Amino acid sequence: MIGIAATSCDRKVIERWTKENIKGSKSALKLSQNSEKVCSFCADVVGDICSTLCGAGGACIVVTLSKVWQGENLMMVLSIVVSALIAGVTIFCKALMKAKAINNANEIILKIGVILEKMSRKRKKKKKL
Repeated sequence: MIGIAATSCDRKVIERWTKENIKGSKSALKLSQNSEKVCSFCADVVGDICSTLCGAGGACIVVTLSKVWQGENLMMVLSIVVSALIAGVTIFCKALMKAKAINNANEIILKIGVILEKMSRKRKKKKKL
C-alpha cells in the first residue's frame, strides 16, 4: 500500500503541506520524491518476504496436519487447498490495499511521514543521552 501510495500521491499537495508546516509533510515529501525506490522496496522486497513467510506458514500447517491425518492423497489435496487459500487471500488483500492506496494516496503518505518523523525524533533523543 505504501509503495502504490508513494507513486500515486500528488506531490504539489504534499509540497503545499510542507510549506504550511504540517506534521509529517517533510518526510512525506521525501517519500514522494523517491517514489520509485519506495515502491520498489515496499512492493517488491517486502512483498517477496511476506510471500515467502506465507508459504512457509502454509507448509507448517500442512506438516502439522499430516501428523494428525494420515493418507498420501489427503495430504496432497490438503497442500493444494492450503496453497490456494493462501494465494487467494494474499491476492485479495493486495487488490484491496492497492485500491485504497490509489484513492487515499496523499493521506497515507502523510501518515507514514508522521510515523517516520516520530521514529527519527526518538533516535535523536537516544543519541543525545
